[in-house]
Amino acid sequence: MKAGVRNQFGGEIVDIKLGSVMAQVTVRHGDGHIVSVMTRDSVEEAGLKIGDNVKALFKAIHVVLVKE
Repeated sequence: MKAGVRNQFGGEIVDIKLGSVMAQVTVRHGDGHIVSVMTRDSVEEAGLKIGDNVKALFKAIHVVLVKE
């Protein structure tokens, strides 16, 4: 699939938590993790499963930074 999104990170799915409507998918990228929340239907329609290699695409108009 080709997308016009420049902010991309590849990784491996290491966890999927399925709820009744929503799902949480965790992707390992290097030493860190990226977590995506999406509908359960989207996870099932994409055929996502643990061990799959995927790309996380980021398209956002706002990134908020808060000093710790």
